[in-house]
Amino acid sequence: MDRDFRIAARFCGPPGAANGGYLAGRLAALVGVDVEVTLRQATPLERSLRVRRVTGGVDLCDADRVLAEARLADFAAEPPPAVSMDEAALATTEFPRFVDHPIPRCFACGPERPAGDGLRIFPGPVPGRNGTYAAPWTTDASLADESGRVAPEFLWAALDCAGAFAVNEPPRGLALLGRMAAKIERAVRAGDRLVVVAWPIALADRRLVAGTAIYAGDGTVCAVARSTWVLTRQPAQLGQSP
Repeated sequence: MDRDFRIAARFCGPPGAANGGYLAGRLAALVGVDVEVTLRQATPLERSLRVRRVTGGVDLCDADRVLAEARLADFAAEPPPAVSMDEAALATTEFPRFVDHPIPRCFACGPERPAGDGLRIFPGPVPGRNGTYAAPWTTDASLADESGRVAPEFLWAALDCAGAFAVNEPPRGLALLGRMAAKIERAVRAGDRLVVVAWPIALADRRLVAGTAIYAGDGTVCAVARSTWVLTRQPAQLGQSP
């Protein structure tokens, strides 16, 4: 396989670059069910890129530069007990970056994105659940196909940013997604009321590992992920960060 690939401007993370979770989900769809995606360089928006087949997966390339790699991978995660919708609604009121968000137009967690455009997932700390962050999320019709099913890449995007808050709040630098493995357990439909939950797994120097999950209203796990975040700069240089 050698095919064109493009990320629309709507699906941005940092200015001019793709949201890491959305990008990973797009690539994962070309590979299989259990997939790990490694982001090597920022992926530009609205540019014709190339996907090439390699052993065990695909590479995303801009000319000769490899931007990202997606590979089949064994992936197991044990999400924590579900957070209720009421608990998530309370937690999101304590989202720490309504002000001084470092990437305010991020597709997943940017507060400057209007409803129906960005996902507007704003995780805050869950009372009594040390280190756990959560937010409610109602899926918009623009994320679904004609049957009403939400495309998997949007679930990957929803699993993305929440993890950064669970491992880097208060911030020690700007945390950027470096690697993500995810598994979709059940389909999600437009209009579903869900809860996104994140928790810390490991904190080591500049590399932070988080787990994230999406729960249905009845507590069923819809999707789960493990992500590695890389600290790039100190807060004094950059301001606040997720």
